[in-house]
Amino acid sequence: MSSGLNIRQDAALDLVSLGALVHRLDPGIIPFRKATECLIHVSGGEFNVAANLSDCFRLRTGVATAMVDYPIGDLIAERVRAMGVRPFFKRFAHDGVTGPNMACVLSDRGLGVRAPVVFYNRSNEAAAQLQPGDFNWTEIFANGARWFHSGGIFAALSKTTPELIIEGMKAAKAAGAVVSFDLNFREKLWKISGGLDTAQATIRRIMEHVDVLVGNEEDLQKGLGVPGPEMAAKSKLDPSTFFGMIDRVVALHPQVKVVATTLREVHSTNRHSWSAVAWINGQTHVAPTCELDVYDRVGGGDGFAAGLFYGLLSGAAPDEAVKLGWAHGALLTTFPGDTTMATLEQVQAFAQGGSARIQR
Repeated sequence: MSSGLNIRQDAALDLVSLGALVHRLDPGIIPFRKATECLIHVSGGEFNVAANLSDCFRLRTGVATAMVDYPIGDLIAERVRAMGVRPFFKRFAHDGVTGPNMACVLSDRGLGVRAPVVFYNRSNEAAAQLQPGDFNWTEIFANGARWFHSGGIFAALSKTTPELIIEGMKAAKAAGAVVSFDLNFREKLWKISGGLDTAQATIRRIMEHVDVLVGNEEDLQKGLGVPGPEMAAKSKLDPSTFFGMIDRVVALHPQVKVVATTLREVHSTNRHSWSAVAWINGQTHVAPTCELDVYDRVGGGDGFAAGLFYGLLSGAAPDEAVKLGWAHGALLTTFPGDTTMATLEQVQAFAQGGSARIQR
């Protein structure tokens, strides 16, 4: 059973992502109003996929993004290098006072009955100023790229970022790359960019160029305007509601070959039931369900996307690709930060039914 995707075998880069790099301040289980110290994680919905594919799955990846020449930019650039991702930076000078800035995401981890809280400082963000013409796609794709990835977070930043996504997708298609998009619908971001109508009109234009779509039921409803199921699912782990919406997604966007998402039932902040589903070239696939003891939930969805893309890029059967995404996403929630600390061997072992028994 094939994925229906026409994936190049030879190229200098396995994946190029386009999006905003951010730094996330994490006071752990302490809420910000009582925090005295923070960890700093480097992140970005689109970058995370490239970082995971490079560091865990040993693929050659790149990221096209904005970089500001000041110490926070240096910190972020160092982490990009550490994850083995090739940078394609549009550089901005910092004025020493107001920016432009590298965005800051702030989130405490929550605990038990207390949910995690996420908020932003994206004031005067350099990435929001990115526009068509800022990247030399001919140069980026000169020696080939097999896959191009972007997402809804970057699309929501300004009026120019969706135009840049479309420009990048067209260039990627011309270079023979598969194009993926993670809807990653963020109400807070779209609210300041024109609201739901603007979001749907914008995403509709991007979707014309997409082969692989990542997004949950809410993403499909709010991002694409696809109506939800008539009946509410009894469980968040019930794949039937997601599959029930696929026909409508494919009717709107017939060129899409893959639609996938994670399924998560949150019992408490640190206890989730976890599964994943995908519609691949007309066939449906459901991953197993496991119980997660969650350390840090941020980045689990990007972890799933990276594992799924790796499976498809490496020629795994669609069923196996979904399991690899499910396994990597699960492991990612056991690490601090938004990007992977797992090894390929750990992911493969878990995908094949491994357990948490001690490895001696």
